[in-house]
Amino acid sequence: MKITLLLHNAYAVGAPLRAALALAAALADRHDVEVVSMLRHREVPRCAVDPRLRLVPLVDTRVGSDDMAHPLFGEPALDFPTADRRHHQYSRLVDLRAAEFLRGTDADVLIGTRPGINAYLARFGPRRALRIAQEAPRHDAHEDLLRAELADSYRALDALVTTAEAAAHWRTRRPLPGVRVLAVPAVVPPPADPPGTPATGTRPDTAAGSAPASAPGAAADTAPRTIVAAGRLAPDERFDLLVEAFSAVCAKHPDWRLRIHGEGPERARLRSLIDGLGLADRAELAGPRSPDGAEFAGASIAASASDAEASGPALVEAMLRGVPVVGTGRPPGPTELLQGGGGGVLVPCDDGRALAGALLDLVEDPERRRALGAAALESARRHGPGPAAARYQALFEELRTTRRARAVRRALGGIGLRLRTGPRGNERA
Repeated sequence: MKITLLLHNAYAVGAPLRAALALAAALADRHDVEVVSMLRHREVPRCAVDPRLRLVPLVDTRVGSDDMAHPLFGEPALDFPTADRRHHQYSRLVDLRAAEFLRGTDADVLIGTRPGINAYLARFGPRRALRIAQEAPRHDAHEDLLRAELADSYRALDALVTTAEAAAHWRTRRPLPGVRVLAVPAVVPPPADPPGTPATGTRPDTAAGSAPASAPGAAADTAPRTIVAAGRLAPDERFDLLVEAFSAVCAKHPDWRLRIHGEGPERARLRSLIDGLGLADRAELAGPRSPDGAEFAGASIAASASDAEASGPALVEAMLRGVPVVGTGRPPGPTELLQGGGGGVLVPCDDGRALAGALLDLVEDPERRRALGAAALESARRHGPGPAAARYQALFEELRTTRRARAVRRALGGIGLRLRTGPRGNERA
């Protein structure tokens, strides 16, 4: 089949983009795959693109390009949902180019990768093609206005792919008759560095009994006693709680270090907290995180104290390097990752004492770190592009055989919706 993935900007960088490109490459093992980028801001993509993939940009935003001089480039988008946080990057020109592409495509399968693009797909994608939307890991990640807009659009699609927790929300809170809602684990490409690879500038732990660096799970013992965390420095990531828990670790084990990768509005407050706790020489704000999770290479423990970790891609990147995880247990964070196969310890959200206790348990038990690291590596492999591509392949086959039955359910569901709502679409009491 011919499969098209619709991306926001394939020339940018970031974990979601790497995941999409890895999935596209895995699908290219069996299919003709193209990647359509709504925007293009540079000559060459920053992320590696499999040579089998055909890359098609729609609007060129490079300074001096013909598109920049187009009169519609300066007009705001009308078809792209205004509640999508990327709306300010879209123009009427992108609207028209996206509609033109979708109306003229000969693809058998179209996969959208963000809310606004999924709205394009629902409105302009040909009905003969399978139209699949990838959705946010949390149903409540969107504002009410955007959720309402998406629900209206998504009823025209064939399938919605998201995490298990978000899938349950879509099925119960905003049911989509005739639309297959499927949970697929987040895709994380295999790391370039093998498990146990020390991070740049680190000193391997030479304690007796350490496993060789090449062994799965060995990173937990060969690292220079470092706890690593990564994410946006924002309130809901709760790095403040992690720093406070780490202070309890340092009180007993002053040779351990904490390294936090990321940028955001909480940086100054976290710096002040670190200094106030006397951790300036033990806790580091290490700047922007890498797009491929390389900051976890050589770590002893990966940690997350987040209240709203979307799907734990950073933690999967750590687990793929054989690093055990300590994370909070509110779905859909690392709960789904760790309960699916082990590899770490879950603690309640907002419980600094439990977080400190879990970190101390692993700090003081290298054998357990090694065992959890090996389990983490095995558990994370199900997030590889190969297993995800197999899930998508099965979905394609299911959608083709159930097309007629789903059309009937969609029609009946539409009748039910009209009966439940008034003439303006408002839900009747």
